[in-house]
Amino acid sequence: MSAPLPLSAGDKLIFHGSRVDFVLRPTVSAAGKPLTREVVLHPGAVIILPVLQDGRIVLIKNRRHTVHETLLELPAGTLERDAAGVTEDPLACAVRELTEETGYRAEKVASFGWFYTSPGILTEKMYAFIATGLTAGDQALEENEQIEVAVMTAEEALRLIRENRIVDAKTIATVLKYLVGRHA
Repeated sequence: MSAPLPLSAGDKLIFHGSRVDFVLRPTVSAAGKPLTREVVLHPGAVIILPVLQDGRIVLIKNRRHTVHETLLELPAGTLERDAAGVTEDPLACAVRELTEETGYRAEKVASFGWFYTSPGILTEKMYAFIATGLTAGDQALEENEQIEVAVMTAEEALRLIRENRIVDAKTIATVLKYLVGRHA
């Protein structure tokens, strides 16, 4: 198990897990009243928007045990940390996750910005990437992953977002950012 994630001044570590830590964080209200916030510390993650030569995008059908559903998402993954607490480079993580989850390898993986996934309770910083020059290959799924590749046009993905059939927030944000950029 890796070392706990870095704490802010005053944080009280409540739980140290293999992927996240849970802390109680002291803060002050706008009126000056002391408060304690529950915060999940997260090492960060990546999301990859793989774009095929013909413009279609590669998504995955991912069994999410947390919500007991199979969700349509872009490939993504948590930044790994070693025993000393050193966090994996986001680009290296994106390249690894793309191949593991989809089987595709990319000639180019380019940064596409970043965003916080749920800053009211979680420190997770999501690094977005666009992968192009894709070559199909075999997935290398982890034992606990149940993932199936799904290829569609960006417009089909947009329709599924509108129909509430893509409900994963990081996928919605990344697809919409991509479409806005294409039409800007």
